[in-house]
Parts: sequence; C-alpha cells; structure tokens
Amino acid sequence: MTPSTTPRPGRTPERPSRRRFLIGAGGLALTAAEPLIAHTAAADPRAKAQPLDRPAAERFMRRAIELSRKGWEAGDGPPFGAVVVKAGEIVGESANRRFATKDATAHAEMEAIRLACRRLGSFSLAGCELYASAQPCPMCLCATYWARIDRVYYGNGARDSAAVGFDDEVFYRELGRPPEQRAVPEIQLLRDEALAVFTDYAARRRPARP
Repeated sequence: MTPSTTPRPGRTPERPSRRRFLIGAGGLALTAAEPLIAHTAAADPRAKAQPLDRPAAERFMRRAIELSRKGWEAGDGPPFGAVVVKAGEIVGESANRRFATKDATAHAEMEAIRLACRRLGSFSLAGCELYASAQPCPMCLCATYWARIDRVYYGNGARDSAAVGFDDEVFYRELGRPPEQRAVPEIQLLRDEALAVFTDYAARRRPARP
C-alpha cells in the first residue's frame, strides 16, 4: 500500500475504475490477459472447490497480522504483513519493508511472494494461498495473478486502509485513463525497433521453464 499525499473524500459504494482495470482497461487488451487469467483459474481446480479450513486460515491470518505489527514497530515499513502458504506450510512471509530496503515495491505481499518463489524454486505459486493483513494494492494484486496463487485472504479492507492514509483509489482511477492522459504520461517510442525483438522471440519461443 502507498500512503496518500493529500486528503481524499470517502470512497463511493461503487468502484467502476477498479472494475475497468480488472477487466483490462487503460489500454491493456483483455485478450492479452485472458491466457494468464485462464491459467490461474485452471492451475488447481481442486483448490477452488476446497472448503475453508477456518482454524488454519485464521492461524495464518494472525501470523500476517503479527508481522504487520512487528514490521511497523521495528520501523521497517507501514503496518502490513503477508504470508504465502502451500499444503498447510508457510513458504514465504514478510512485513512491509519499504523503509528498511528503500525499495518502493517492497510491500509485504511482494516480499512474501519473492521468498516463496525462491524457496520453491519456481515463479509459479500454483497451489499456494496468500494471507494479507490488508486487502492487496493493485501492484500486489497483479503479482498474485502473475504468481498463479490460488486464493487470497485479507484482514483489513481497502476502506480500512484508506481511513489510516493508505488509499489506492488514485491508482485505479489512473489505470482507467488512456496511458497518455495519466498523471505519469506513457509515451510510445521506437515501436518498430522494439517489435523486432518480439518478432524474433515469437519465432524462437520455447516453453517457459517452471
């Protein structure tokens, strides 16, 4: 999560900008995202059908909440924690470490996912679940899809985060705008030269390693 720089009014009940972002707005083609989304949904169909083991889920969520407090009190970053679990075992966990690492992307979820990938030796975390002390921000939400995580549990909701200064609505609004109209403009240059690399890649592509 990223702290707000200016006060913002309360969120409205509907969030059309978030919905547009999730289905491929802001210049991103939905068809390009479909293979990843389909892969994620099909990664482990049994995981989607499994009933919630509430005692185990609450134990892992309490660990994420514990990490959020410890990390904040240690001065490592804002109060967020995350745990990645596979087959009932924690394979990656972290608090937010943005202050400690001076890394803008060192959110708790991102750090936990990185640790889990290293421990399992794979960029795919299919079969894993993510427990986050707060609802993931857009960056962390996208990371869960890239990692093929089966399910996400969270403690604080987005409105709870916004109430203490971590409001992500600005990002959803920005992503709902055309790239060239965003606060940080995106300007296309040298597409033909860049596309030549993609063309060569497509011609020689091999199956991705696990």
